[in-house]
Amino acid sequence: MFVKYTLPYSYDAMEPHIDALTMETHYTKHHEGYTNNLNDAVAKAQVDKDIASLLGSLDEIADPALRRTIRNNGGGYYNHNLYFATISPDGGKDPSGAFGNLLKSEFGSIDELKAKLSAFALGQFGSGWAWLSANKDGKLLLSSTPNQDNPLMDGKGYTPILGIDVWEHAYYLKYKNLRGEYVKAFFNVVDWDEVAGNYEKIRK
Repeated sequence: MFVKYTLPYSYDAMEPHIDALTMETHYTKHHEGYTNNLNDAVAKAQVDKDIASLLGSLDEIADPALRRTIRNNGGGYYNHNLYFATISPDGGKDPSGAFGNLLKSEFGSIDELKAKLSAFALGQFGSGWAWLSANKDGKLLLSSTPNQDNPLMDGKGYTPILGIDVWEHAYYLKYKNLRGEYVKAFFNVVDWDEVAGNYEKIRK
Protein backbone atom coordinates (compact mmCIF):
# COMPACT_ATOMS: atom_id res chain seq x y z
CA MET A 1 0.00 0.00 0.00
CA PHE A 2 1.31 3.41 -0.97
CA VAL A 3 1.39 6.00 1.80
CA LYS A 4 1.67 9.70 1.11
CA TYR A 5 4.53 11.77 2.47
CA THR A 6 3.93 13.02 6.03
CA LEU A 7 4.40 16.77 6.29
CA PRO A 8 7.02 17.80 8.88
CA TYR A 9 5.62 21.35 8.90
CA SER A 10 2.24 23.06 9.34
CA TYR A 11 0.03 24.17 6.47
CA ASP A 12 0.87 27.82 7.12
CA ALA A 13 4.64 27.22 7.30
CA MET A 14 5.24 28.42 3.73
CA GLU A 15 3.51 31.78 4.22
CA PRO A 16 3.66 34.25 2.59
CA HIS A 17 4.98 32.39 -0.45
CA ILE A 18 2.38 29.59 -0.47
CA ASP A 19 -0.75 30.23 1.55
CA ALA A 20 -2.11 27.88 4.21
CA LEU A 21 -5.41 27.14 2.47
CA THR A 22 -3.63 26.13 -0.74
CA MET A 23 -1.25 23.87 1.19
CA GLU A 24 -4.07 22.22 3.13
CA THR A 25 -6.26 21.72 0.06
CA HIS A 26 -3.34 20.53 -2.04
CA TYR A 27 -2.24 17.98 0.54
CA THR A 28 -5.52 16.74 2.05
CA LYS A 29 -7.65 16.77 -1.10
CA HIS A 30 -5.51 16.47 -4.24
CA HIS A 31 -2.63 14.37 -2.89
CA GLU A 32 -5.01 12.26 -0.83
CA GLY A 33 -7.12 11.58 -3.90
CA TYR A 34 -4.16 10.51 -6.03
CA THR A 35 -2.94 8.21 -3.26
CA ASN A 36 -6.29 6.52 -2.71
CA ASN A 37 -7.00 6.11 -6.43
CA LEU A 38 -3.52 4.66 -6.98
CA ASN A 39 -3.97 2.07 -4.25
CA ASP A 40 -7.35 1.04 -5.64
CA ALA A 41 -5.97 0.68 -9.16
CA VAL A 42 -2.86 -1.23 -8.09
CA ALA A 43 -5.04 -3.70 -6.18
CA LYS A 44 -7.11 -4.30 -9.30
CA ALA A 45 -4.02 -4.64 -11.52
CA GLN A 46 -2.39 -6.99 -8.99
CA VAL A 47 1.03 -5.43 -9.34
CA ASP A 48 3.61 -5.28 -6.56
CA LYS A 49 6.35 -2.75 -7.32
CA ASP A 50 7.78 0.35 -5.74
CA ILE A 51 6.40 3.54 -7.25
CA ALA A 52 9.47 4.38 -9.36
CA SER A 53 9.56 0.89 -10.88
CA LEU A 54 5.82 0.98 -11.46
CA LEU A 55 5.94 4.29 -13.33
CA GLY A 56 8.90 3.07 -15.35
CA SER A 57 7.07 -0.05 -16.56
CA LEU A 58 3.55 1.14 -17.32
CA ASP A 59 3.55 -0.66 -20.66
CA GLU A 60 3.49 -3.96 -18.76
CA ILE A 61 -0.04 -3.25 -17.51
CA ALA A 62 -2.25 -4.97 -20.08
CA ASP A 63 -5.56 -3.29 -19.32
CA PRO A 64 -5.49 0.15 -21.00
CA ALA A 65 -7.96 1.71 -18.57
CA LEU A 66 -5.99 0.52 -15.54
CA ARG A 67 -2.73 1.59 -17.18
CA ARG A 68 -4.10 5.09 -17.70
CA THR A 69 -5.46 5.26 -14.15
CA ILE A 70 -2.14 4.15 -12.67
CA ARG A 71 -0.23 6.56 -14.90
CA ASN A 72 -2.34 9.52 -13.81
CA ASN A 73 -2.69 8.70 -10.13
CA GLY A 74 0.70 7.06 -9.71
CA GLY A 75 2.26 10.13 -11.24
CA GLY A 76 0.20 12.34 -8.98
CA TYR A 77 1.28 10.34 -5.94
CA TYR A 78 4.98 10.33 -6.81
CA ASN A 79 5.08 13.94 -7.97
CA HIS A 80 3.36 15.29 -4.87
CA ASN A 81 5.50 13.25 -2.50
CA LEU A 82 8.53 14.86 -4.13
CA TYR A 83 6.96 18.32 -4.15
CA PHE A 84 6.08 18.38 -0.46
CA ALA A 85 9.41 16.84 0.55
CA THR A 86 11.51 19.43 -1.28
CA ILE A 87 9.91 22.56 0.16
CA SER A 88 10.57 23.86 3.64
CA PRO A 89 9.88 26.93 5.79
CA ASP A 90 13.68 27.11 6.08
CA GLY A 91 14.16 26.86 2.32
CA GLY A 92 15.12 29.49 -0.18
CA LYS A 93 18.85 29.57 0.49
CA ASP A 94 20.94 28.97 -2.61
CA PRO A 95 22.41 25.47 -2.91
CA SER A 96 25.94 25.19 -1.59
CA GLY A 97 28.76 22.67 -1.35
CA ALA A 98 29.53 20.13 -4.04
CA PHE A 99 25.96 20.09 -5.34
CA GLY A 100 25.82 23.87 -5.57
CA ASN A 101 29.10 23.85 -7.49
CA LEU A 102 27.73 21.19 -9.83
CA LEU A 103 24.66 23.31 -10.58
CA LYS A 104 26.82 26.36 -11.26
CA SER A 105 29.08 24.34 -13.54
CA GLU A 106 26.14 22.85 -15.44
CA PHE A 107 23.96 25.96 -15.79
CA GLY A 108 26.37 28.88 -15.39
CA SER A 109 24.93 30.14 -12.10
CA ILE A 110 22.14 29.40 -9.66
CA ASP A 111 20.17 32.34 -11.03
CA GLU A 112 20.52 30.92 -14.53
CA LEU A 113 19.30 27.52 -13.33
CA LYS A 114 16.26 29.17 -11.75
CA ALA A 115 15.60 31.13 -14.93
CA LYS A 116 15.79 28.04 -17.13
CA LEU A 117 13.63 25.92 -14.81
CA SER A 118 11.15 28.78 -14.55
CA ALA A 119 10.97 28.94 -18.35
CA PHE A 120 9.93 25.27 -18.43
CA ALA A 121 7.31 25.94 -15.74
CA LEU A 122 5.89 28.96 -17.54
CA GLY A 123 6.09 27.32 -20.94
CA GLN A 124 4.08 24.26 -19.93
CA PHE A 125 0.70 24.76 -21.58
CA GLY A 126 -2.11 23.88 -19.18
CA SER A 127 -1.53 21.62 -16.21
CA GLY A 128 1.80 19.94 -15.62
CA TRP A 129 5.21 20.09 -14.01
CA ALA A 130 8.71 21.47 -14.52
CA TRP A 131 11.57 19.20 -13.49
CA LEU A 132 15.19 19.07 -12.49
CA SER A 133 16.22 15.44 -12.92
CA ALA A 134 19.37 13.34 -12.77
CA ASN A 135 20.57 9.96 -13.98
CA LYS A 136 22.90 7.44 -12.37
CA ASP A 137 25.90 8.99 -14.12
CA GLY A 138 25.14 12.30 -12.42
CA LYS A 139 23.97 14.07 -15.57
CA LEU A 140 21.31 16.73 -14.97
CA LEU A 141 18.27 17.48 -17.12
CA LEU A 142 15.65 20.24 -17.16
CA SER A 143 12.27 19.39 -18.67
CA SER A 144 8.52 19.72 -18.35
CA THR A 145 5.66 17.25 -18.63
CA PRO A 146 1.88 17.58 -18.99
CA ASN A 147 -0.68 16.40 -16.46
CA GLN A 148 0.87 14.13 -13.80
CA ASP A 149 3.53 12.66 -16.07
CA ASN A 150 7.18 12.75 -15.01
CA PRO A 151 10.60 11.75 -16.44
CA LEU A 152 10.43 8.24 -14.94
CA MET A 153 7.83 7.43 -17.58
CA ASP A 154 10.12 8.33 -20.48
CA GLY A 155 12.39 5.34 -19.98
CA LYS A 156 15.55 7.41 -20.50
CA GLY A 157 17.01 6.82 -17.06
CA TYR A 158 16.24 10.18 -15.47
CA THR A 159 14.72 10.53 -12.01
CA PRO A 160 13.21 13.82 -10.79
CA ILE A 161 14.99 15.49 -7.87
CA LEU A 162 12.91 18.69 -7.86
CA GLY A 163 9.53 19.46 -9.36
CA ILE A 164 7.47 22.62 -9.69
CA ASP A 165 3.76 21.86 -9.72
CA VAL A 166 2.07 24.17 -12.21
CA TRP A 167 -1.41 22.76 -11.93
CA GLU A 168 -3.70 25.63 -10.97
CA HIS A 169 -4.58 23.91 -7.69
CA ALA A 170 -0.99 24.61 -6.57
CA TYR A 171 -1.30 28.37 -6.79
CA TYR A 172 -4.66 29.73 -7.96
CA LEU A 173 -6.14 30.63 -4.56
CA LYS A 174 -3.30 33.08 -3.91
CA TYR A 175 -1.91 33.99 -7.32
CA LYS A 176 -4.99 33.57 -9.54
CA ASN A 177 -3.73 33.40 -13.16
CA LEU A 178 -0.27 34.80 -12.34
CA ARG A 179 1.69 31.58 -12.65
CA GLY A 180 4.94 33.52 -12.97
CA GLU A 181 4.49 35.09 -9.54
CA TYR A 182 3.94 31.67 -8.00
CA VAL A 183 7.00 30.19 -9.71
CA LYS A 184 9.11 33.10 -8.50
CA ALA A 185 7.82 32.64 -4.95
CA PHE A 186 8.37 28.87 -5.10
CA PHE A 187 12.13 29.32 -5.06
CA ASN A 188 11.79 30.99 -1.65
CA VAL A 189 10.76 27.66 -0.14
CA VAL A 190 12.93 25.15 -2.05
CA ASP A 191 14.99 23.01 0.31
CA TRP A 192 18.16 22.59 -1.76
CA ASP A 193 19.69 20.28 0.87
CA GLU A 194 16.84 17.87 0.23
CA VAL A 195 17.32 18.22 -3.53
CA ALA A 196 21.03 17.48 -3.09
CA GLY A 197 20.11 14.41 -1.05
CA ASN A 198 17.84 13.21 -3.85
CA TYR A 199 20.72 13.63 -6.28
CA GLU A 200 23.06 11.57 -4.11
CA LYS A 201 20.51 8.75 -3.77
CA ILE A 202 20.35 8.42 -7.55
CA ARG A 203 24.15 8.36 -7.82
CA LYS A 204 24.48 5.39 -5.45
